[in-house]
Amino acid sequence: MTSQIAARLQLASAGALGGALLWAVFEATDRDWIGDYPALVLTGLLLTFFGALLAMAGPIGLVRSLPRALLLAVVTAALLALTALRYDEAGDFFHNPIQALAGFIVAALPVPFLIAQARTGWRDYPALFLEAWSIVLRLAAAGAFTGLVWLVIYLSDEVLRIVGIDVIGKLLEHEVVVMALTGGVLGLGMAVVHDLAELLSPYVVLRLFRLFLPVVLGVMVIFLVALPFRGLDGLISGWSPALLLLTMVAGGVALVSIAIDQTDADATESPLLLRATRAMAMILPIVAGLALYAIWLRVADHGWSPERLFMACVAVVGIGYGLTYAVAVLRGAGWMERIRQGNIRLALAVTLLAALWLSPLLNAERISAQNQLARHEAGKTPVEALDLYAIGQWGKPGAAVIAALEDRAKEPGQEALAKLLSGEQVASPEDTTVLAARLAELIELQPATATGTRDTLLAGAEAYQLQDWIQTCDQSLADGSRACLMVVAELLPLRPGEEAVFFLQRGPDYIEIAGLYLGDQGNLQYRTTLRADGLPVDTATAAELMRQYRLAPPPVTAAQLNQLGTGEAGLLILP
Repeated sequence: MTSQIAARLQLASAGALGGALLWAVFEATDRDWIGDYPALVLTGLLLTFFGALLAMAGPIGLVRSLPRALLLAVVTAALLALTALRYDEAGDFFHNPIQALAGFIVAALPVPFLIAQARTGWRDYPALFLEAWSIVLRLAAAGAFTGLVWLVIYLSDEVLRIVGIDVIGKLLEHEVVVMALTGGVLGLGMAVVHDLAELLSPYVVLRLFRLFLPVVLGVMVIFLVALPFRGLDGLISGWSPALLLLTMVAGGVALVSIAIDQTDADATESPLLLRATRAMAMILPIVAGLALYAIWLRVADHGWSPERLFMACVAVVGIGYGLTYAVAVLRGAGWMERIRQGNIRLALAVTLLAALWLSPLLNAERISAQNQLARHEAGKTPVEALDLYAIGQWGKPGAAVIAALEDRAKEPGQEALAKLLSGEQVASPEDTTVLAARLAELIELQPATATGTRDTLLAGAEAYQLQDWIQTCDQSLADGSRACLMVVAELLPLRPGEEAVFFLQRGPDYIEIAGLYLGDQGNLQYRTTLRADGLPVDTATAAELMRQYRLAPPPVTAAQLNQLGTGEAGLLILP
């Protein structure tokens, strides 16, 4: 037996053993032989151990991989055990995928360092760069191979069933066979792909990725150039804008690293790509800083949550990468090597941050729950804005805050909180009244004497509508006027009272125009407003109409429409 075949059998056996042991843990949990907490820790231990073992066995051999994989698995499992203690039920660990992501980072990022340490030294950047991308390629290829093997098995079973042979199907009824076979095939695939490293080198893929650098850079430059003209309003619509910006930052970091490669000799020689690489390095901290600002605005409005805390950590990491890259470029010659060494330090920092996230030192649930309680006690978060469901998902810290709120609800004057805790919907007519009064102060009204109609219409609006309109109307345009205008007139003759056309300048290139009137139940009706010819009003025309209507009330004229028949059953042609 050749050494190559022996290595393949070793990895296939290791993968099969890993799959069988995972099945054993699942089976023991189903039979209540072990509890959920030990099952979670054992699952993390096995996945980390066998995953690292399969990744390292090709480059440094199975024997040298065993102690390194075991050490990494023990550390990861210990951190998962600490994280699981935040919850009353181990299954609650999976309510938030961030914990699993942090565990994956702790389990995966050190693997290239362990391989490099066993070969040339853990700070050898060429080895780290090559092994990191090789692991990704081997895993992707082995995963595709495993899927193909299962397709062949499925087709073979169906073919044999035609002639009455169902041996394969009966074997696959046993879950242990499925999991052991999957692990074995994955291990075999990892071994074979490593043997074909010269044919499946990551360099081909990385060379192709370099071509994305000018494209991503162009998008970032356009965004930064347009930002002063559009303003920062788009950053406060939640943490999704921050997520998009951080995704672009992550792509920029990866593309810069790919462009400079493992050494100066291997780096791109294209003048265009070199200039794009330096430009990308310079603007990364700006984009990451804007993402952090967007998160901070969200936190200022709604307080901390585990998701926002995680995004803030990612933004800080992005700023760290951006500043490292920008300073390396500004220092002149040797900037590529400085970025490479910075990548080593930053990868270790990210691993440490992920470990802290799983440890009691950075308990996101505790930080978020206590912050939400403090905001409520300080009056920053009213009762109706408390998200009890979300807080309840934050493990033991969330449960402690719910208990504190229950104690507070027993105090005099906390009837609204008691209703919320009992599951009743908390009505807030006082808040709606306050919001309507606030909006009335901001709206420019035409004619100015139509305050009665204005107040009547606003009284029928929902709180979320009033909050949205306040956000727009509270802004001033370049000429000093407000960004909203309400024009009151008798526009629906068959309905009692007057109606209004409401202009909302949402941005430099978008003005929303809506028709407002009260429905039969006294609730506000919101309708789209069109031109008399049936076409939408473009932004330039809407802006001009706002300017004219501010100066004087517009005339009210009859619409140029007739209908077939009478009343609401009549037919008409919309222009």
